[in-house]
Amino acid sequence: MKHRNVRGRISYTSTKPEWQGKERGREWFNFSHHSDGSIIMSAQCEIEEPDPTVLRNITYHIGPGMVPQNLLVHLTLGDEFLGSGWMRHDAQAGTISCESYGPSIGRNSEVREDVGEFDGFGTHPVVGDGFLTKIMDVSKGPHKRRLRVFLPSPDHRGATPPQISEVFITLEYVGEEEKTVAAGTFACRHFRFIDDAPDGMGGKTHPDYDMWVTADEDNVLVYGSIDGYMMNRYELVELER
Repeated sequence: MKHRNVRGRISYTSTKPEWQGKERGREWFNFSHHSDGSIIMSAQCEIEEPDPTVLRNITYHIGPGMVPQNLLVHLTLGDEFLGSGWMRHDAQAGTISCESYGPSIGRNSEVREDVGEFDGFGTHPVVGDGFLTKIMDVSKGPHKRRLRVFLPSPDHRGATPPQISEVFITLEYVGEEEKTVAAGTFACRHFRFIDDAPDGMGGKTHPDYDMWVTADEDNVLVYGSIDGYMMNRYELVELER
């Protein structure tokens, strides 16, 4: 086989008193790196807290040069089908289309024309958040960049039926740091998402989101930290590459 796989598991925990020492969810992921520079990211995410539970399965195709191609998502909320959909970016035509279905929205067909340049699809698995940092030019040293991202859901847990949503968020490169987690000790780059949109992402401001990502070509999320109303932690517990 000509492709190269990077796969692993991330544990979701919380600093809320009632969740201390407990796992509130988990995520399995795989990146297939192909010889033409394209990448297929797949992930399954299980969120147990807060209720209702969320089960998410996604497949994301990123073309050479980090150009988004298409995104497939299937969502279960509280063990009931919430929705599924497919988003496609046609760079030549300058469009983003979405075909989806959910009991609360019925059959949904959308096309956004003349979308121009944007930075990626937001997928909601935390490994996708970490991999998006690949677009930052770390040779500039610590700095911030305003990102334009299209998502299938602006909800902070991604727990709405798939429809095209556009958000703006700031990504900050903080610097290089070493991080030790259950999967080992890694040379990392520290990044921070800052939701500074006037109305917040999805109508509610997302707390600052700190990420430590491997300082190599794979950009694997090693550790994530969100305080505020969420109080979430994400830790890499298994890695194979």
